[in-house]
Amino acid sequence: MDRSQALPKGIDRQTLIRLTRDSTYELILTFVLLFGVTTIVRWVIGPSLVSHAIPDIHAELWIVGTAVALLLAGLILSPPGRISGAHTNPAISFAMWRFGVFPGRAVIPYSVAQLLGSVLGVIAARGVWGSIVSNPPVAFAVLQPATGWSAIQVFVTESAGMAVIVFLVGICLSVHRLAKFVPWIIGALVGTGIAVLGTASGGSLNPARQFGPAIASGQTHFLWVYLLAPMVGAAFAAWLRLWIQKRRQVLTHRLCGTIG
Repeated sequence: MDRSQALPKGIDRQTLIRLTRDSTYELILTFVLLFGVTTIVRWVIGPSLVSHAIPDIHAELWIVGTAVALLLAGLILSPPGRISGAHTNPAISFAMWRFGVFPGRAVIPYSVAQLLGSVLGVIAARGVWGSIVSNPPVAFAVLQPATGWSAIQVFVTESAGMAVIVFLVGICLSVHRLAKFVPWIIGALVGTGIAVLGTASGGSLNPARQFGPAIASGQTHFLWVYLLAPMVGAAFAAWLRLWIQKRRQVLTHRLCGTIG
């Protein structure tokens, strides 16, 4: 039988090769992101010179947010990031589809790759930094909401945070002169979200950000919220941007501003 006949309907061989390549890049990029996040948490919030010198959790979260912002921008601007878009976030992949610049058939492969990369990233961090990563206060960089917060409160906060990010990214990607600044805008927004929401909802804003740490640590009580809330926020923001900017198209799913 012709191999092409075994491919999913509507997908040719070259498209499948590109999708496999790009999904693999997303796995690698998300792996690096979660390895980096876990490493940052280990050295800023875990036992270290930084945590001893700066014991205030709010100040520590601003340091973590700044470091993650730079890491995200670097991943988006990296060669693999320029090819796949460096979404590293299922909610971003979903939003790019709703913006009309990313194929719907790629959302699930990207999301699976991002979640797998998340798990592998935190496991690798445990291997590099040792048992300190698996013990509190690091605990694989898993996020927990503030004491007394309900699942509904976390859901609403995380949804709103993701909605703000997706809406602003969509606006910037629809204006040619702003598109090149999107890596830094995304980094700044996510970094600010970490600093502001870290002691409240946790400041995940990314299903992949929480998935690996939750699986590795076994702390999965709120995992469904952290997985679903950003997707809901992204869906709402994509609809809102389309409603406001009916005649202005998003330029690209490649968040570095590369047109294509």
